[in-house]
Amino acid sequence: MVVRVPDRRLAVPEIDTYRFAVFCCSFKFDLGSTPDHALALFADAGMAQRYGAWMWPSTYEVVDVVTGKPVGNLTVKGAA
Repeated sequence: MVVRVPDRRLAVPEIDTYRFAVFCCSFKFDLGSTPDHALALFADAGMAQRYGAWMWPSTYEVVDVVTGKPVGNLTVKGAA
């Protein structure tokens, strides 16, 4: 599969570089019945964890899409 971008000034995302996917996990509150899609990709696991904790503190999950394994999520004070 070839990924194309609309402008030559935009770099084509590389899955080996942006390997940490953040999921909101709406299913944990019975808010969705279909599989969740990754809502953001990051090159750094720590940044992915901080973003997930900021957006969805009690439900998010970060997955390394290269290995398919979950990345340990941050513990957020005050999160349910």
